[in-house]
Amino acid sequence: MITQASWKKSSFSGGGEGNDCVEIADLDTHISVRDSKDPARTPLTFPAAAFAPFLQALKDTGTSGPGAHRAS
Repeated sequence: MITQASWKKSSFSGGGEGNDCVEIADLDTHISVRDSKDPARTPLTFPAAAFAPFLQALKDTGTSGPGAHRAS
């Protein structure tokens, strides 16, 4: 059975009804991420256990310290 995803906006999206943010949906065994500006596009979906490492990699990308990932 397929259930309707309950999308939640990022807490960093700011106030109001703006669409400049990402949204996530907890689908029990998977986590989906989508851009709120284009919710009809296919979301990025991870196994639930892989979501925390994905978030940590995003955090590390924004730093200049050890573990930072830079595109060349």
